[in-house]
Amino acid sequence: MSSEFDPVRYSIIEEKNKREIVMLRGSGCKWRKCRFCDYHLDFSRDENANFELNKKQLEKVTGKYQKLEVINSGSFIDLDERTMNLIEQVCIEKQISELHFECHWMHRSSIPALRARFWNHKINVKVKIGVETFDSDYRENILRKGLDEDDPKEIAEYFDEVCLLFGLEGQTAQSMKHDVETGLQYFERVCINIMVKNTTKILPCPSVIEIFRKEIYPLYQHDDRVDILFENTDFGVGGES
Repeated sequence: MSSEFDPVRYSIIEEKNKREIVMLRGSGCKWRKCRFCDYHLDFSRDENANFELNKKQLEKVTGKYQKLEVINSGSFIDLDERTMNLIEQVCIEKQISELHFECHWMHRSSIPALRARFWNHKINVKVKIGVETFDSDYRENILRKGLDEDDPKEIAEYFDEVCLLFGLEGQTAQSMKHDVETGLQYFERVCINIMVKNTTKILPCPSVIEIFRKEIYPLYQHDDRVDILFENTDFGVGGES
């Protein structure tokens, strides 16, 4: 990504599951094949540069709600060890009791060790996966998520929270509602992202987004377990600073 890219990397989420959030930078998503995603462009192979950038953001954490979400345009395993140590230190110092990370399905075997590491300090780790849709044919043949498990119950054995992606050609009110209800059945929380135009060839579908606004959004807008992001910057991070 261009060295001129300078996004907001720290914010406080004041609605629903109140928490602080930091968007850190890692070595890069190891999958990088999702046809709709260009978030992976926010990376660097320079561990020292990443750590210095991440340190500045982690120093902003106050512990206001005792909850912290860490995202990094990939999986937690893409963060360097010094950054992970600093996250641990900040959580202890700021009395963070709940810590959220993101992770691709391919790294699921690394999750138990992550949970144990922080539970040693009585910090409960929640891990979110981007499933995008539980329609496995659409997910793999159109979106290329790299998730070779069809059963949401099996996915939920590893992950606590799930991200869904709506506003895509071919989605319907029925398919979107089914995805949300499936997410709520098997996961603690659901985060709905509405597709926005980016540098990929997958474009948002205005008619599907309108269906979502009229038929799906009213059903879940006040559900404390459902976050809804019409813009990918709605959590307060990611936009240009």
